[in-house]
Amino acid sequence: MEELRVPPGPGVPRGLAVPGRELQEQFSHASGPGGQGVNTSDSRVQLSLNIATTSALSDEQRTRVLTQLATRLSGGVLTVSAEEHRAQRRNRVAARERMAQLLRESLVPPTVRRASKPTRGSQRRRLESKRQRSETKQGRRKPGSD
Repeated sequence: MEELRVPPGPGVPRGLAVPGRELQEQFSHASGPGGQGVNTSDSRVQLSLNIATTSALSDEQRTRVLTQLATRLSGGVLTVSAEEHRAQRRNRVAARERMAQLLRESLVPPTVRRASKPTRGSQRRRLESKRQRSETKQGRRKPGSD
């Protein structure tokens, strides 16, 4: 089986190549279109990759993928299935594209929000509204309480 290529992107500047020997393909009957041949041809493709043992990822990337895709993993194995096409070959391509897309999205580093200082104008507006509110409340007091 040929290797799976993940295109370059954030978190993977040079892209990624998963060796074909680490991928597992299983074929079964698809439930989709196909007419009379749907019950006789194994056009559904399940593509699996063991994230915990793959040599394509560094330790940092592995932990990022394991945390990002934790809900999709079963025992550290990521499985993607494709059955939207009638031809097995097209479903194999679709499953590989889906797997590459999932890996690429999960390798994007999280964006860290840094708090910024409030602008001078926003500080002035906040203090002015507090002053106005104070004056409004002072105007509601009983006269002669001073």
